[in-house]
Amino acid sequence: MSENEHEAKMAHPRMAAGALFFDDADRVLLVEPSYKDYRDIPGGYVEQGESPRQACVREVHEELGIKPHIGRLLVVDWAPNPGEGDKILYLFDGGRLSTDHRHQITLQADELCGYDFHDAEELSGLSIPRLVRRITAGIQARANGLTAYLEHGERPGTDLPRA
Repeated sequence: MSENEHEAKMAHPRMAAGALFFDDADRVLLVEPSYKDYRDIPGGYVEQGESPRQACVREVHEELGIKPHIGRLLVVDWAPNPGEGDKILYLFDGGRLSTDHRHQITLQADELCGYDFHDAEELSGLSIPRLVRRITAGIQARANGLTAYLEHGERPGTDLPRA
């Protein structure tokens, strides 16, 4: 196999990173993107030369106007998309947002039209199933001090339908 053939077979996934933030009642922060019909977490694509954690810090600052501490990695999700190809999504622990940080939130007006904190039980009515599974895995990983590996938002070996 030539070097070019080997290179052509190698994966070149897009990467994105986001954070889970919580309020004092342990509800999770979801943003309302103006370009999507469902709620999402703060975050976005990793740029060239940037680590996933650095991208998370940058995206949170761009989208919410705040610079809270971004903690440990909670979830890695291999989530290919038919229109975008292979994707690896990283989910970090943003921790509990202080009252000061919550009051300082200034939404990126061209991308976000709102945000709110939600109980975990509400997530399935607000977002797409794959993201709900990723957030739920992140909440569990945070509570258990673990890091979860997912494929399509699922733990490998589960027989859940993909969405």
